[in-house]
This record gives sequence, structure tokens and C-alpha cells, in this order.
Amino acid sequence: MGGCLSKPKPVELKIEVVLPEKDRGKEELSAGGKGSPRAYQGNGTARHFHAEERLPAPHPYPGAQDCLEAAVCHIKDLENGQMREVELGWGKALLVKDNGEFHALGHKCPHYGAPLVKGVLSRGRVRCPWHGACFNISTGDLEDFPGLDSLHKFQVKIEKEKVYIRASKQALQLQRRTKVMATCISPSAGHSSSTNVLIVGAGAAGLVCAETLRQEGFSDRIVLCTLDRHLPYDRPKLSKSLDAQLEQLALRPKEFFRAHGIEVLTEAQVVTVDVRNKKAVFKDGFKLEYSKLLLAPGSSPKTLSCKGKDVENVFTIRTPEDANRVVRLARGRNAVVVGAGFLGMEVAAYLTEKAHSVSVVELEETPFRRFLGERVGRALMKMFESNRVKFYMQTEVSELRAQEGKLKEVVLKSSKVLRADVCVVGIGAVPATGFLRQSGIGLDSRGFIPVNKMMQTNVPGVFAAGDAVTFPLAWRNNRKVNIPHWQMAHAQGRVAAQNMLAQEAEISTVPYLWTAMFSKSLRYAGYGEGFDDVIIQGDLDELKFVAFYTKGDEVISVASMNYDPIVSKVAEVLASGRTIRKREVELFVLHSKTGDMSWLTGKGS
Repeated sequence: MGGCLSKPKPVELKIEVVLPEKDRGKEELSAGGKGSPRAYQGNGTARHFHAEERLPAPHPYPGAQDCLEAAVCHIKDLENGQMREVELGWGKALLVKDNGEFHALGHKCPHYGAPLVKGVLSRGRVRCPWHGACFNISTGDLEDFPGLDSLHKFQVKIEKEKVYIRASKQALQLQRRTKVMATCISPSAGHSSSTNVLIVGAGAAGLVCAETLRQEGFSDRIVLCTLDRHLPYDRPKLSKSLDAQLEQLALRPKEFFRAHGIEVLTEAQVVTVDVRNKKAVFKDGFKLEYSKLLLAPGSSPKTLSCKGKDVENVFTIRTPEDANRVVRLARGRNAVVVGAGFLGMEVAAYLTEKAHSVSVVELEETPFRRFLGERVGRALMKMFESNRVKFYMQTEVSELRAQEGKLKEVVLKSSKVLRADVCVVGIGAVPATGFLRQSGIGLDSRGFIPVNKMMQTNVPGVFAAGDAVTFPLAWRNNRKVNIPHWQMAHAQGRVAAQNMLAQEAEISTVPYLWTAMFSKSLRYAGYGEGFDDVIIQGDLDELKFVAFYTKGDEVISVASMNYDPIVSKVAEVLASGRTIRKREVELFVLHSKTGDMSWLTGKGS
């Protein structure tokens, strides 16, 4: 069972924090092996992948000629709780000493390639410093998200006080391990109108659910259906890297789905769900019976409702085609972004080097104000202004004007007229659950699907996950929340799959998200809604800081820039069940000019 589901244990964090981390690189923009050159090219038709098309999987045990063994250090070179990157000729490994034992693993996070030696070691796992994924040091298995793959685990032996690692050359070069999966043995796969598991939505939640079922030995039919033309891809990367091509975005190559018997129906829209007869009805009239159902439909972007809302060249970024087209239209011309949230600001940052001008229109006084607070929002706004982005705050769009049908001007309620050849709208989203309204599956007043900790809806055998759900957040007193983050969708998809198999898993992961703007990364962990104070350590002007968000006397979330791995460290403390008190943070800020985080390793609150 994944580490994100384990019961809280006393936390003991043991790692030195090195600040700042200069060699982080542009991690949010690197494909980092996320895609595959053998990507699926959508041909606009719904497609079954049949069982007989499966490819042979590579043999998990390489021959002796593929292995090497090397002495990497003396046993006294590492203290308990320390990690070190070691060179083995064909590649590097991460050597960990924990509770007197040595472990050797892949050294890069399979998600975007972060150096795990700069992460956080705690409770028998290492947490990635960039995006918070967790790996078990005894097995290399992925225990918390984001990402899909685990780490290779290498053999360690001690001889004459030297530490030796034995590793496969192939594993050292690959730096990722896909867990062994069951094969689909259902004879009806691809041909019948019934499936054992139907998954509606092929984002992170849907894909992780399908993969988890196969990893746990499930060998019956799985059908994954999506409105998209493409196989599952890395949607958060769209707004950070608008030029990205499908092969850089694909989460798994086409061959993966064939090999593991996961059928994908593209451009397939479910219009109703008949829960009494366990049947989903598609737009083209096709009906598919299911035994277990996962609803992971995600959300639909809000659009402008002003005069001229239908003119050409106004976009919400939903697909690679949208993103690519925005870049083409913006090159050397005028771009307007409506909404200064994560999507809008990421798009604005990316377009500054391409467009002649970039303007941002926002109702609030500062970008990210509700999420990151006034001071952090203002510091980020300054960074944008120094990169030629012009802000029009506390106003909204009243009209979009066209010339020959194409956007020419954006008129604001303040009467200001902005020249615009392309406009990107990022003003939030609503759950894409309209098709469930008459189904008997419970929806709340805003259209979200309420689920319990096991991701179960009010209907037996029907589960839901991802951006369209509200769920009880364990470490915030089971408050029902909606958290539309990529990492959270992964975790919920896994828990849903485990409970389809009656494993009684509960969601307990700590929310973790990130954004990238001008090659700078902001990391965030926790759930900060309703914060009443922000305590900042570091220098906001230099964008080297950590911000602690508090409610009453409790820290409820943390954000940082150039302060790794503080956010992963706080996430690990919160995941352990320990409360971080406001006074601990205040004392730290008062007395610490060095960035020393040792106060976080305390055993009790």
C-alpha cells in the first residue's frame, strides 16, 4: 500500500538544508523523460487497443554481462540520515544511510529529473525537492505523487568496511522503473459492450487508477475514455511551455496502453450514466456496461460573457493545439491575458519573449492575492513588470472588438482600450459534471462530486477523483475541500483503484503544487484557504524566501522560491501528523539569519 496511506508516525527528519540551490535548472520546462518520441498522433477517431496488439515487456532480470559492481565509499563516510550521489561509471546512484543500513537507488526523480540528493529523507522514504514525489528507500517504489514511475533499487554489500553497489547498466541509464503490471486476460476486450472497469476522463486521476489496477494484479477489462483527441498528456505543462509538442507531453507512449491492455477511447463523450443498470451512454449512442466506474471528468474553463465573446483568437488553454496556436498568433504581436491566477501568469511569463506586448487584466489588487497573500503577490508582480508585462488591476473586460472577425482590441470597464491580436482567458473553471445531473450520483450546489476518504460517491461501485471532487482533507480535520492540483489527482486515482479492489485505502496525502515563471520556480504545500497571517523569512525583493501561512496558531501551508527543500520538508512534517505552531515559525524568523531549519526536526508540537 502506498506511503501516502500510512498511519501517522512520529517524524524524524534528518537532512542538511543547503540554501540556495543554484543548479536547480529549469526543471518545470524540461521534458525530463516525461514523454516518449513514440507518441500517439491523434487521428480524430475513437480507437480501441485490443489485447492481441500487446508488445512483449522487457525481461526484468538483466544478464550478468549487464551488471557492474563498484566500491563507492567507506562505511564511515555517511552518517545516519545522510544521502550522497555516487558515480558508478555507467551512471550515478543515490546512496542513503538510514537506521544504520545502506540503500542504493536511482538518483533522479522520474517525474522531471530532480536530483533526489537535495530532497528530504524521512520515515524510510525520500521526498523530491521540486514537486514532492516520495520514494521508499527499501524498494524504490513511488509512494506519493506526482509522476508515474518508481526508482530502480540496487544491491548494496559491505566488505572490509567499504560500501559496494551492484547495478544493472541499463537501470543506471534509464533512471526510472515502471512497476510490473498484470496482463489483461478478458476474452471480450475490445469487442463487447461491457467492461469490468470504466474510467471517464484520462487525466492524471484516470491514468493512475488504470495503472494501479494493473500493478495490483487486476487482469480484467479496463476502458479509459476521454473527450480529448490524444492519449493522456501532461496538461500542467501546457501553460508553462506553450510551444511543447505532443511527444514532449505524452505521459505514456501508445505501446504502453497496448502492452498493458488498457483500452483508450479518444473523442468519446459520456452523456448519461444509468446507475441502476450500470451503463454509460455515449454521445454517438454507444452503450457500455460496467461493474466499477471511476468518474474523473475534470473541469471546464470559464469563458468571458461580455460583448464580442465569440470573436476569433480568444482562447482558454485546454489542449496542445490551443497552446501552440496562441504562441503562433502572439509572435511579434500584442497579447492580452485575462486572469492573474496560475494559468494566466504562466502564459504571460512565457509570451514575454515571443510577443511585442503582454498585458494582464485582473479583478483583484495583486496577482495570486487569495492564494499567496498581498506581499508575495506584489513581489511576483514586480518580477513581471521588470519583464515588460503591463498590469490592469481591479478591472475586467467589457468588450472584445474584432476586425474582419478577428480580435483587434480588448476594452476594459475602466474604459481603457488595449490592442490585442490574441487573448488568453484564465478566470477559473467549473466541474465538468453536467452529464451526471439526472444520474442519482450526488453533486453539491457547485456541481462537485462529494466523495469519502476512499473516493466513493453515494452510489456503491461508483468512485470519483480529480478536479471535479470534494473530499475530506485528513490533516485539516476532515474538512471537505476541492483541490484541483495535478499531484492530488494522481493520489486520488490510486486510492480509488485500491478501493475498487477492496483494499480499504484512504486519501491522506499533503497537497503539493508548483509554478514556473521566467525560469523561476515557486513551490507550495498544504491547504491555505482561510489563512489569517503570513510569516516571511528571506528576501522577497530577491525572490529568495519562504512564506508560512497560518490560521490561528497553526501553520496550514507554505510557499517558497529559491529555498529548497523547505517546502518538501514542511510537507513531510505535515504528512507525519505533526502540527507546526505559529510560535515555532516566529522564533525561527526572529533568530535565524542562516536559514537553519533544524527546528522542524522536533518530535512534538
